[in-house]
Amino acid sequence: MTPHGITPLPAGHRLAPRPALHAPYDGRRHDRRRAQPRDVAALAAGWALTRAVMLALLVVDRLGDTGVAGEVHSLYRGWYEQLAHGAFPVHDVTWQYPPGAALVLLSPAALPWLTYFQAFVLIVLIADATVTVALARAGLRGTGEGGGAGVRGAWLWVGGLPLLLNLPLARYDVPVTAVAVLALLALRTRPRLGGALAGVGATLKVWPLLTLLGTPRGPGTRAAWGAAVASGAALLSVLVLGFSNTLDFLRQQGARGVQVESLGGTALHVARNAGWSGETRYQYGAFEFVGPYVSSVARLSLVLTAAAFCWLVLWRLRARRWGPATPFDAAFAAVLLFTVTSRVISPQYLVWLLGLAAVCLTCRHTVMRPAALLVLPAAAVSALAYPLLYDDVVAGTALGCTLLVVRNGLLLLATALACRRLWRASARPA
Repeated sequence: MTPHGITPLPAGHRLAPRPALHAPYDGRRHDRRRAQPRDVAALAAGWALTRAVMLALLVVDRLGDTGVAGEVHSLYRGWYEQLAHGAFPVHDVTWQYPPGAALVLLSPAALPWLTYFQAFVLIVLIADATVTVALARAGLRGTGEGGGAGVRGAWLWVGGLPLLLNLPLARYDVPVTAVAVLALLALRTRPRLGGALAGVGATLKVWPLLTLLGTPRGPGTRAAWGAAVASGAALLSVLVLGFSNTLDFLRQQGARGVQVESLGGTALHVARNAGWSGETRYQYGAFEFVGPYVSSVARLSLVLTAAAFCWLVLWRLRARRWGPATPFDAAFAAVLLFTVTSRVISPQYLVWLLGLAAVCLTCRHTVMRPAALLVLPAAAVSALAYPLLYDDVVAGTALGCTLLVVRNGLLLLATALACRRLWRASARPA
């Protein structure tokens, strides 16, 4: 016996290892081996099937308003011909896009063996597939480590985009959303690349710059924002030097009114059914309201947009806790805010929200799940409003008003949930 009452083992004898109750769990290896092949195959099949249906609907183009494909055939093609001669559209009230949009509109020139329409749709499908792959990789990369949520985000994108029927394939918002999604996913590990992509996206349609809102304080944020400024300024400089009338689009922004599908437009629809004397008119490339108090509603929308910006700045200053999903959640909440307060809520805006909602769902730490899921029914109702029942929406019938109230109500609810959850998760004292 030793002084402590412990009998020493004989010389050369070793304790046998204690049998484990169960094998150690390697979550990452186990989840990837079991889930990835099956889930990825199902995702690929779902993407192929839904995109084939969307493409068929676009080619036939017989759903409600038949101008879905016509915008590519006429409007985009007309802009392409002007841009190909080195000039942005001049005195064209429908041209309301930042100069970087020229890159997307000119991209079909890379496929000269196809018609403009065919090349444009193929480029949109490539961008769509890129988003799907990026979301799937982001969700699977962290599986088992507490970060990744598998292919949930990719499925939201794959299943959510067809809710808008054929519209996404005939607008340039899918390529823009692809740039924003790639920027947001890159920020975590490669902030300079994420920032550079956000800067390029801002020249395409401004809103991708909001992907930088939730970057954690420190050198990563400085690197991302600096890269965004550098890439955006460099691309803008090239466009200014290579094209004439590059900034002409700014002239078309101030005169825009209240579009019939916006939140303010919904209020005016209800007012017209109650006896208000206003009417709708096609101007600035969309149906807008004209009549008494319309300018006041437009100014109120601008005030609400400014208030949304102030709230986001306040959140940024008050935020103290950053998790893996905070940049995703902040970008989604910010785009929701600027969407619902805009004088224009075109149905293709739902493409942006679906993309950012899908990014949030790639991370299991997100607090945006309820708000993200609300985007799905909002997209479905948007498809009813346009293109299926657009005549009712423009005319302000009871059915058209109901569709707008439901769709915009869902977006308002999603915005309120997103802002509340973002604040509680990162700015409210623990």
